[in-house]
Amino acid sequence: MDRDEILSWVEAERLSLADFLDDLDDHEWKQASLCPGWTMHDVAAHLTTSARTVSMRTALLDTAKGVIRARGDFNRMIADQARERAARFGPAELVARFRETAGSPLRDPGSRPLDPLVDALVHGQDVARPLGRVREMPAERAIAALGRVLGTGFYGAPKRLRGTRLVATDLDWSAGDGPDEVRGPGGDLLLLATGRAAGLSGVSGPGVGRIAAAL
Repeated sequence: MDRDEILSWVEAERLSLADFLDDLDDHEWKQASLCPGWTMHDVAAHLTTSARTVSMRTALLDTAKGVIRARGDFNRMIADQARERAARFGPAELVARFRETAGSPLRDPGSRPLDPLVDALVHGQDVARPLGRVREMPAERAIAALGRVLGTGFYGAPKRLRGTRLVATDLDWSAGDGPDEVRGPGGDLLLLATGRAAGLSGVSGPGVGRIAAAL
């Protein structure tokens, strides 16, 4: 895909998500997100780290230090960074920083151009769904993000979706050659691929039970 187009999608999703976060009240900021153990405040703090305006060298050093402190546990490092940042900055400041860097081409070390799009789309659902709010995911963007998730082991999708064939109902797209089919909007398939059981509510097919068990 064209990197300029991807970056424009990332910027649009970030700005839309910043507007969404700006509308949360104090009580909602403290509520649990779809990310286990993370509040809405923690998710917002995490989002500002991936769009930070620092050099790649500085980002690499920060990541190395974080991994060492987390004793090699990458997920723990990400969670620690999010909570530390949430403790330092209030909601309004985090939203302002997120909005200011929405168009930044910088990304986490080792990530690809589509990873920030995955981050914005999925974390947008992480904060919206527990609050009973709806954040639409444009089908083309969701499918592009899903292709990235399925193409790497980083998100755990190959193991999680083993034995299933995914079929999008809002775009002409499918992936996988397993015996069990799962059909649904690209956004819900993306949630399942990234380990969110919330995506089960929007899908159907004989493979749903298989994925539910894997989750």
